Amino acid sequence: MSRKIQKYSTRKTFAGLAIIAAIGLLAIAAIQMLGADKKSDKPAAAATHTNPMYAQLAKMAKRDAKDPLAMGRADAPVVMVEYSDFQCPFCKVFATKLEPQLISDYVDKGVLRIEWRSMAIFGAESEDAARAAWAAGQQGKFWEYHRALFDHAPEKKNTGAFTRDKLVELAGAAGVPDIDRFRADLDSPAATGAVQADVNEGIGIGVNSTPAFLINGRPILGAQPIEQFRAAIDLARTTQSQQDTE
Repeated sequence: MSRKIQKYSTRKTFAGLAIIAAIGLLAIAAIQMLGADKKSDKPAAAATHTNPMYAQLAKMAKRDAKDPLAMGRADAPVVMVEYSDFQCPFCKVFATKLEPQLISDYVDKGVLRIEWRSMAIFGAESEDAARAAWAAGQQGKFWEYHRALFDHAPEKKNTGAFTRDKLVELAGAAGVPDIDRFRADLDSPAATGAVQADVNEGIGIGVNSTPAFLINGRPILGAQPIEQFRAAIDLARTTQSQQDTE
């Protein structure tokens, strides 16, 4: 068995175990969140304030001002950690339809920070695209490249949409200045390690589908309506303000 096949097989095994276990931290928190929200808005806010599960998930936010795969102020009151795959159709819906609205309404106003995690779980082209996005990020062009990848995302996974030549072509279109460096970074152990670390982190908290989000530790699973994201961000901002004044 080759190293590449062995690596992919190992990843599938870990992902399978995570799905079989089913009760990851994220899943438990989502169940608790739904239970609190059904009672009333007030208990939901209180749950966000006191629920230790949310507090633990909130630690997934890095708040690193130098993180090239993040946008928004490092000290923003709300952080949304996004676990996503460039071949996931629902991730594309979020990235192209919903995220631009959140950027305009919250990121640009200093309320929200978005931190990307490459949850590359749909095969070789997902992994290649994630490494390429990381490489673009090393030259300050992650978000431009992120949009280019989703604009060219395939309807069917692993059908040749994200070949190496195409990934390089998209880098040029996204404004990555040094294509030779991009190629080197794409193939580097650092790129592979960064993507694997993101996948491991997601699996570690129970992410078994994409997209998945943590908004100050409060989970949202799937490309939900924009109103649900707005409500979660507004609640997180209010709760954070309350905590800051205590």
